[in-house]
Amino acid sequence: MNIADILTKTARFFPNAVAVAEGERNITYKQFDEESSRIASSLTQAGIGPGDHVALCAPNSYAWLVFYFGVIKAGAVAVTVASLLKKQELQAIIADCQPEIIFTWDGKLQEFEGIRNTDYLKFIVSESEENTFESLLAKGNPNFKTIDRDRKDTAAVLYTGGTTGRSKGVLLSHENLQTSVHNVAFNERSVSSDRSLCFLPLNHVFAQVHIMGSTVYSGGTLIIQPAFDMEKLLYAVQRQGATKVYSVPTVYIRLLALNDLEQRFASVRYCMSAAATMAAEVVKAWKSRTGLDIHEAYGMTESAAMVTFNHYYRHVVGSVGTPPNLVEVQIRDTDGNILPSGKEGEICICGPNMMKGYLGKPEETAESFWGSWFRSGDIGLLDDEGYLYIVDRLKDLIITGGENVYPREIEELLYARGEVQECAVVGLSDKEYEERVVAVIVPKENRHVDPQAIKAFLKEQLAPYKVPKAYIELKEMPKTNTGKILKRDIKKLLSETGSK
Repeated sequence: MNIADILTKTARFFPNAVAVAEGERNITYKQFDEESSRIASSLTQAGIGPGDHVALCAPNSYAWLVFYFGVIKAGAVAVTVASLLKKQELQAIIADCQPEIIFTWDGKLQEFEGIRNTDYLKFIVSESEENTFESLLAKGNPNFKTIDRDRKDTAAVLYTGGTTGRSKGVLLSHENLQTSVHNVAFNERSVSSDRSLCFLPLNHVFAQVHIMGSTVYSGGTLIIQPAFDMEKLLYAVQRQGATKVYSVPTVYIRLLALNDLEQRFASVRYCMSAAATMAAEVVKAWKSRTGLDIHEAYGMTESAAMVTFNHYYRHVVGSVGTPPNLVEVQIRDTDGNILPSGKEGEICICGPNMMKGYLGKPEETAESFWGSWFRSGDIGLLDDEGYLYIVDRLKDLIITGGENVYPREIEELLYARGEVQECAVVGLSDKEYEERVVAVIVPKENRHVDPQAIKAFLKEQLAPYKVPKAYIELKEMPKTNTGKILKRDIKKLLSETGSK
């Protein structure tokens, strides 16, 4: 097995179909497959073989896609690294994965200077380097035969988002990736006529597996953009005929402000949100404006994306759906006992999509599993029909005055307020209560936060201990490059400013 075969097979079936649309440029599956084979051939000539690490640290582009599939075709391991990382963060990850080759761009070269003389790095691929992407293409063989690997062999290493601490390298096998791309394509009813918009970073599991992998697997067109840009998003939808839009809650909230949203999204048949749980109020508003559901799947880097999917045929607002083929979900208590439906506990997952472990961290890997069941660190419950509901992150739990408070419950209510664009509820250290509940709010344009009005609203719907004791207005939330709100950064900011 080699996950890169999904490209070769699709190129065989749809050689002249458009695989990638990058700006005004359209690339066929035949060209995509041949150019990735050229990269694989050149990497092999450079001494790269099965199991070797090759890092990709660059913004989204067609070249990124070609290099990624070339690495895996060569039997090597694609280590995908966020292109927005700063020097210290970046060098820590490179030291952790020790790649033999790094694919990047000139704007990042200075941050790699400290590792050029390491004994593991052969060379860097960039525009001004001796080895450029174009030079590797030129000397490679377009008929290179993909190297077969065992299904359990590592195909890619993806680093966790680091929202709760230092990033870890997640080892994903060919089987992990194959399972997930099939499950996504099947559950989304992906077909070769689909045109999928991807501006979310390809180093992240959602873009890499859920969007890119499933689109290639089903023979659709990937409309690739380097990053989020509202005008480019609307261009992709209106001029390039995007049928599937993948985004994050903050972008959907901004799109709802458009007066002609219905007309602009006329070509779109499918919408999905990733990174963070979508507030039910936003989902309902989107449905009433466009007639489209915002589908949600529950997943993480360790699960190679999809754990559950909220269906076409029975979409349940507020739920993240049910497990796809071969994936199982249980809810367990702190001792590992399985809980019945309706009871809240830790979400545990088992299936051929689950990671092999964390790179170089056997103890952390062992701590993350109960036998073959992965401990997600998320709190949820299953209803009688097997639909999963996310209650909150275990690490986001606030303990105040001996009572447990789940921030998401409060955030859902805050999103129902007309003045709230984004919000986050966190716990800050407190001598009396252990932690005090604080709401941080980004108001909509030309609106402001009235703490007393919001507090009165929440008091009518929440137990007293759940009602935030402070309401802080921010201009913007600190986030990861995938749009996930960084609560640890919010807590740090509030602690430094002495917010009460």
